[in-house]
Amino acid sequence: MAQKGSANAAPAGDGAWEAVIGLETHVQLGTASKIFTAASTAFGDDPNTHIDPVVCGLPGTLPVLNRKVLEFAVKAALALNLKVAEHSKFDRKQYFYPDLPKNYQISQYDEPIAEDGWIEVEVAEKGKETYLKRVGIERLHMEEDAGKLVHAGSDRLAGSTHSLVDYNRAGVALAEIVSKPDLRTGREAAEYASEIRRIMRYLGVSDGNMQEGSLRCDVNISVRRGPDAPFGTKVEIKNMNSFSAIQKACEYEIQRQIKAYEAGEPVVQETRLWDEGKQLTRSMRSKEGSSDYRYFPEPDLGPIEVSPEQREALRSELPELPAAKRHRYAEELGLSIYDARVLTDERPMAEYFEAAVAAGGDPKAVANWITGDIAAHVNANRLPIAELPLQPAQLAEMVQLIDSGTISGKIAKEILPELLEQGGSPRAIVEAKGLGMISDPAAIATVVEELLAAHPEEVEAFRGGKTKLQGFFVGQLMKRTGGRADPKLANQILSQKLKG
Repeated sequence: MAQKGSANAAPAGDGAWEAVIGLETHVQLGTASKIFTAASTAFGDDPNTHIDPVVCGLPGTLPVLNRKVLEFAVKAALALNLKVAEHSKFDRKQYFYPDLPKNYQISQYDEPIAEDGWIEVEVAEKGKETYLKRVGIERLHMEEDAGKLVHAGSDRLAGSTHSLVDYNRAGVALAEIVSKPDLRTGREAAEYASEIRRIMRYLGVSDGNMQEGSLRCDVNISVRRGPDAPFGTKVEIKNMNSFSAIQKACEYEIQRQIKAYEAGEPVVQETRLWDEGKQLTRSMRSKEGSSDYRYFPEPDLGPIEVSPEQREALRSELPELPAAKRHRYAEELGLSIYDARVLTDERPMAEYFEAAVAAGGDPKAVANWITGDIAAHVNANRLPIAELPLQPAQLAEMVQLIDSGTISGKIAKEILPELLEQGGSPRAIVEAKGLGMISDPAAIATVVEELLAAHPEEVEAFRGGKTKLQGFFVGQLMKRTGGRADPKLANQILSQKLKG
């Protein structure tokens, strides 16, 4: 994400201000053990319980690369359309901080595992049409995570009386994904980060839990006058734990930099923090350059070799990814962009939907039930859709009952709570409870005649021109039949009888 420009002056150019944004996304790879040691990666245990001599950097210890980390990194790279290097290496990145026990981090510098890729991002901005944006990805490299500082005694941003160090996270495997500076708005940045998370979860290489730190994003942002102007001074923003925070931080920082340039004030290269409470960015420290880290090849680890055969074997294990599913749902199944987006947000929901369609359910009807009542139920009960008692084939059966006229949508709504809680055959429930649709014209006509006889004033008013009263009679008819009357047939008969 090289954004070279003047150190302080406003970048010259013609036109309106334009933001230039790139993201560094740190994805915690979901391996059971750390990148260079067998220590556990479990989250939430007591501080400093998942450490060993390698994690702590004690003399005489040597790192050994976790094979599963390499496999996960290569899968992630392939899913992001990156070119996987046949030869790469690890490097030492020197910096001194209490949460880094060795005083250096094992990372990758000039020969990363993968480079030069892209992803397609679907951007939905309020009041605008949804559009697709192709975002370049500069590189993906493997590295170890640092520990965590716990600041006690006071507000973190205002200063603390003392700090504690938890090394449980130190040595956890990370894949750092560095985008190209292709993003232009806070919304695009948030959607890009969301798509990265979605892809990683589809692959099963990370849970992407931002609250637990499994996915963390640093934003690099500058502004310039028009698309042909040189890049402005780049500022890094940290401390964002949601996609909403990413968008808000970008929007705030864009305006802060524009105001500074227009007032003739300098914009300096620095690292800033996002203050969620005050909804603003605050200066944290001056930004280091690569020369400050004094990189050199890691002497305790050999080179990494990924053969074309290994790469293609891992490629064959990739699932259909979210963007491909969205296109297929829209083009082959005729779903709306919104429905396709909701259904593909999580892989288990997409798999549930596809299983219901494969069992014979109409795609649009199945999508409506899943994105509506079923999604509301699983969200309210914090229930994974894969554990829902209502199986996909049973949902398809319910949709088929509606399509065939056996039951109405209203009856389906009545039996759905039982199906969601217990599962079972919708057809069997309908038959056991006598909830099948009344499709006999004579039976419906009898009910209509009784209804008209009970409401002579309304009948007279209807025939006098108040035709909207037909809705009243439809409601009364459904009430008398328990919602079981065939709606189309009932309307036909009711209309005939009302008109005399």
